[in-house]
Amino acid sequence: MHDSIKNFPEQFEYSPVIENSKKLKRFSKFVLVGMGGSHLAGDLLKIWNPKLEVLIHSNYGLPENLKKNKKDILIILSSYSGNTEEVLDAFRLASRNKLEMAIIASGGKLLEAARKYKKPYIQLPNTGIQPRMATGFGFRALLKLMGENRGLSESALLAKSLKSFEAGRYGKALARKLKGQVPIIYSSYKNFSIAKNWKIKFNETAKIPAFCNFFPELNHNEMTGFDLKDSTRPLSQRFYFLFLKDPDDSKQMIKRMNITERLYRERGLPTEVVILNGKSSLAKIFSSLLLADWTAYYLAEEYGVDSEQVPMVEEFKRLIKSLL
Repeated sequence: MHDSIKNFPEQFEYSPVIENSKKLKRFSKFVLVGMGGSHLAGDLLKIWNPKLEVLIHSNYGLPENLKKNKKDILIILSSYSGNTEEVLDAFRLASRNKLEMAIIASGGKLLEAARKYKKPYIQLPNTGIQPRMATGFGFRALLKLMGENRGLSESALLAKSLKSFEAGRYGKALARKLKGQVPIIYSSYKNFSIAKNWKIKFNETAKIPAFCNFFPELNHNEMTGFDLKDSTRPLSQRFYFLFLKDPDDSKQMIKRMNITERLYRERGLPTEVVILNGKSSLAKIFSSLLLADWTAYYLAEEYGVDSEQVPMVEEFKRLIKSLL
């Protein structure tokens, strides 16, 4: 895990190649089917360019309205392992309904099916890392399938601009503050996918509960759950709030975040501001996620847990198969 994080910027040197590319037409609308780490790239893509018409589908089957618009939409089936049950189910349904599709995988049954039926596909590097650590590979593969050459050029710059050592030093310090606490990550609505990624990294790498929410919605409900009284104070003692602040958020959004942070501090709730720094939108996104990786890694060290493997997920998969 340590090396996966340290070497993460190198993923943006990856040049994805589309196999069976002659069968891939140009599309302006997309459905990305993926679970866990395999759809994180799509979530982040929508931050980089909100105008892109990308629907994330993290479920069995496919969205109901696809049959009507099947000529206009490319279904991108993404599974790092190539064996994700839900994605394979979507492949079967898309094939049955003769929908346009392309595949992203490092191997497995999904890649076998792509080759067998001559579907356009990109084979990701099989480096042995966990799917959640392959976001750079997946992001660039997704850009390639969508024909987003500008994004490919911009993201390539991250190989040099992301500072893994600096993020590691900050992450180690932040992990010490978070030990013994349950993180709650807040962001603007625009950047909620970043907050969600932080949460997932705490869950999978540090093996701890974590939660996330976004402004302005949380000002209308969740916030009131932390208006502490003597009788409820013990319920909130284990929470630590991380505010992901983006200098490019609207003035009104920044104002909401600042006031909420102040209200929490006045009630004795621990808070930390994490600024989304970077010369570009992509630099902000991935430098923040690099920090999240290091923080979760060092938290795993603090708790003495395995930062890489996800045994509960594997146990769940075994039970799913045995009970079918």
